[in-house]
Amino acid sequence: MTLDPVHFDGIARLAGRIDHGTDERDRRAFAETVWEEFLDPLVVDGRPILEPLADRARRLVDCEAVALRDREFPTEHGLDAGTINPTTFKNGLVIDIAQAAMSATPSDLDLHRSRTTVMTVHSNDETMTVDESWGKFDAGYSRSRAVKVPPLPRFAEGVVHALALYLAESKHARDHADAVSDLLVLDGPLYPRGLLRWADQHPDLADFLLEDPRPTTVLENYVRLVEEFVNRSVPLVGFVKNPATRVITRSLKSNRDVDVSVPWADDSALFTRLLERGEYVDDVDGDRWERDDSALSYTNWFRSRGGVDRPLSTDGDALGVERRLERAAYEVTFFVIYDPRDDLLYRIEAPYAFTKDPDTRERLTMQLLQDVAVAHGPPTIVEKADELARISNAEKASLRDTLEERFDAAQDRTYDDHRWDEQPY
Repeated sequence: MTLDPVHFDGIARLAGRIDHGTDERDRRAFAETVWEEFLDPLVVDGRPILEPLADRARRLVDCEAVALRDREFPTEHGLDAGTINPTTFKNGLVIDIAQAAMSATPSDLDLHRSRTTVMTVHSNDETMTVDESWGKFDAGYSRSRAVKVPPLPRFAEGVVHALALYLAESKHARDHADAVSDLLVLDGPLYPRGLLRWADQHPDLADFLLEDPRPTTVLENYVRLVEEFVNRSVPLVGFVKNPATRVITRSLKSNRDVDVSVPWADDSALFTRLLERGEYVDDVDGDRWERDDSALSYTNWFRSRGGVDRPLSTDGDALGVERRLERAAYEVTFFVIYDPRDDLLYRIEAPYAFTKDPDTRERLTMQLLQDVAVAHGPPTIVEKADELARISNAEKASLRDTLEERFDAAQDRTYDDHRWDEQPY
């Protein structure tokens, strides 16, 4: 049943009760103040947590011109992992399954065929056991493993999801690192951000990170991956489609020198204001902002040592993982691209080991700008990896049905599961 027009209008009129605070022009002016006065570097408790590599700058590149330029890296590989999402069964098991895949341009059919599959299992029954050895399937092209997660009832779904996803992705990346000759693009951040965030959420999760070897093993896979690529002088980057970091906004809100309320929910909203180009034009209700969508805009690269990037910074502990290169080599550096055609912002991360070199930094910048311009969104190589790794809704349902048979236990369904199963989408 849809909303009647009178109901729609009644809901819309509620907006008139809300004073959304600072005028949009003032917010744009405040964004400029933040850019000019607080990011070179951004300091918290005497420690620089964000600072530019070379000059702080905002730049433009014509979409068509950058799309037609010669490629900086002749070949490109992408990596992604997909899951069925955590599923609870009536026998108490909580399970997630992830599969990782790597894409290549030009195409490599044997590489595309290969998968790394991980099933993570949580149960409050201490007698439950799991054979955690690696096995092979699909004529040896693919590998699989089941992993038991210790009892963490409050966080069971989040833990089984994160461990399955990051273990599959990092293992697949290391197993196929030799296939990458020019550039690897991870679909997502450089390091397992979801796992690193646990230490800040709850003491139980922090203890899990310290006491259980599995999260540390996952992070170690990423650390070793960086080391291998650095030793081979082959760059790797993480392409973050939905960046939601809050390092800058949180720092500004806690800074007493900032005498204006910080209006942005996260750093992406701030960077969007800084990179969006346009002008105010006359309209029937006064004036409105008209965006210029002819060019991609982007920032310089920054070194990031705050929030979940701190563990891999020079003064971070990396959750106890041994780092075999100088510590600065692992630090997260990033720049952001704003695509006005879709009003979307993307964050590209890379280890400082690569971006400290100005030539490599510029080549990575131009490559990712070209990828976004051509694909009108995330790089094609990332979308190809996503297609290979994705588990469709129909496949998820079939897998859950199969697991119900194997466990002789039905899925623990809720009314919402029943309700949404009947929806066409």
